[in-house]
Amino acid sequence: MRVVHPQAVERQFALYGPSHWATLALFAVGAVVLVVLARRPATADAVRRCARGLAVFALALQLGSFVYYMLPGQWSLQESLPLQLSDLAGLVTAYALWSHRYWAFSLTYYWGLTLSTQALITPVYRGPDFPYWEFVLFWAWHLFVVWAAIYLTWGRRMRPSWRSYWIAAVVTVTWAVTVLVFNAVAGTNYGYLNAKPDTWSVLELMGDWPWYVLVESTLVLGVWAVVMTLPWTRRSRREAPRRGRE
Repeated sequence: MRVVHPQAVERQFALYGPSHWATLALFAVGAVVLVVLARRPATADAVRRCARGLAVFALALQLGSFVYYMLPGQWSLQESLPLQLSDLAGLVTAYALWSHRYWAFSLTYYWGLTLSTQALITPVYRGPDFPYWEFVLFWAWHLFVVWAAIYLTWGRRMRPSWRSYWIAAVVTVTWAVTVLVFNAVAGTNYGYLNAKPDTWSVLELMGDWPWYVLVESTLVLGVWAVVMTLPWTRRSRREAPRRGRE
């Protein structure tokens, strides 16, 4: 999740202020609408066009944000490089919507429904409030990843498995180690792997560095396994004999 510096504007974003609640309401409504539309009877071509349209929008949003934060007035080594996990999630989400490849769906599912959802609930954002561009960009960025995960899972009925769990775990750990090393060399803090954010987040409940990194990693991998993978695999095993009798 990218942090935006405070600016001299009339209103700053406030956690659980009116704009935050409105965004959460928009998220809930949008998720329901996407699932309903995805489950409507349609031809394969129509479904493909819809998914690829969403993919193009997601990619344009991601690339637009990259360009915006590289502008002279926005650039900083500490925050502008596309090294946040949400940067990677945006690109993977676009590819998952375009191709429906299983590995891309796997990353979108786990990242979108945990890490990006956390960003909706406890956003590390200290920029201007709506209708400023920074506000719209930050929330559109995170909302779309979560919406895509819901669309693919409950709308298109793609299902996670233990294979998808290990794909997400290996890629996420690889990203974390790489960014941790980069942060140490460059003096940055992408992913909040080397220090906590200066606004309140759930990391405050997990101790000091490096313990909060270990606690967070263990908690995330545990939730992915027990809450987000195991129920689906059990359901698949129960349904397999039933399908065999049909």
